[in-house]
Amino acid sequence: MRSKVTGIASVAAVVLTVVGLAIGSTFARASNQDIVDTAVGAGQFKTLAAALTAADLIETLQGPGPFTVFAPTDEAFAKLPAGTVENLLKPENKAKLTAILTYHVVPGAVKAEQVTKLSEAKTINGAMVKVSTEGGKVMINDAAVVKADIAASNGVIHVVDKVILPPVR
Repeated sequence: MRSKVTGIASVAAVVLTVVGLAIGSTFARASNQDIVDTAVGAGQFKTLAAALTAADLIETLQGPGPFTVFAPTDEAFAKLPAGTVENLLKPENKAKLTAILTYHVVPGAVKAEQVTKLSEAKTINGAMVKVSTEGGKVMINDAAVVKADIAASNGVIHVVDKVILPPVR
């Protein structure tokens, strides 16, 4: 199983390297691609792509949806304590990784205009995220939305500057 995940992650890394497109031009054309392909094509979500692969969530997020994904960038994942990502990608931590990733996904296509009218939203993880506006920025818990309304064929992506962690159950 580990070699399968490593192989898929390697293929994803090669695709990301080859694609290497600027985020603006990729997102401008993304509406005919699903959420996963849109994020992969942007080039700044390599860690998210590897995590989705390790959690076996690629097929789900390529499904009909619609989904709203609060997508942390590679830079956002890098803000986690050293070793956290590597530890979460281990097969024995798949349930914890899945809980974290599904905490970044809300059912339905919720555009920024709608998000700003919410005070909370239920994630597919089952837990609620707090939605607020601080200093003109939309916040999902303590993560700021840095780019909103990136259209995909099966939903919408809002880029966030931090990995949001679900409450401990």
